Amino acid sequence: MATRFKGLSAFPMTPADEAGQVDTQAFSALIERLDAAGVDSVGILGSTGIYMYLSRAERRRAIEAAAAVLKGRRILMAGVGALRTDDAVALAKDAEAAGADALLLAPVSYTPLTQEEAYHHFAAVAGATGLPLAIYNNPTTTRFSFSDDLLVRLAYIPNIRAIKMPLPADSDYAGELARLRPKLTDDFAIGYSGDWGCAEATLAGGDTWYSVIAGLLPVPALRLMRAAQAGDAEETRRIDAAFQPLWALFKEFGSIRVVYAAASILPLAIGEPPRPILPLTSAERQRVEEALAAVAALEATP
Repeated sequence: MATRFKGLSAFPMTPADEAGQVDTQAFSALIERLDAAGVDSVGILGSTGIYMYLSRAERRRAIEAAAAVLKGRRILMAGVGALRTDDAVALAKDAEAAGADALLLAPVSYTPLTQEEAYHHFAAVAGATGLPLAIYNNPTTTRFSFSDDLLVRLAYIPNIRAIKMPLPADSDYAGELARLRPKLTDDFAIGYSGDWGCAEATLAGGDTWYSVIAGLLPVPALRLMRAAQAGDAEETRRIDAAFQPLWALFKEFGSIRVVYAAASILPLAIGEPPRPILPLTSAERQRVEEALAAVAALEATP
């Protein structure tokens, strides 16, 4: 099951109107682009996929639409995070029934969770379906940090087979992987999000790149990932250099604002981000357009 969590996992936006109703036609078109590019998996209803802004019914509609496009050709992973454990369990069951192949779960909370509370939350959701589940470790958003001890306990729960890690503050990917791997099961996949560091994380031995930009620009993202998977550090860094303007914007404004602006420039029928998130200004959009041109120049080269 861990193989479902390896390679390039592309995370697209979820087009929706002001009332939070998913535009399944526009969403299906995004999924078709990812399928045609040949990404290893598609991760829907993640942070950029605005899962926390959508109702249970709309989340299910999104999964059904994606599954209808992919028809089993790509692994389809769906986010099922929710404040309440029973709601997350219901979302996991919905995802399985709607055609998802895997689940992604973050420890979403209002009251900060203890390590023990998080353990029981994940155990309940993992046990609710037959699907493999990836832990979404996103402390910047959730304000929850997994201890190594908690990760080890979770790794021995049936169906929990992977973790989506944030980039380490010191960028010591090799050191973090060397610390974690001996403590986890042999088939447990360790991947990273934070697009600007994932090529280096892959070079260091990471299993997966959980990518926002791949949800929008799958072809150049795949070039970067394949170079890193091949261990070609020189080619990886050459390709990554073209992405640096985008990475800088991600860090400055947050990836969700940047990709919404980028989608409108390309143009793709995405609409605006859910309120209260505001679109970027005209001057900021100009910077996004320039960053996209740098990546487009990369695509034009062999």
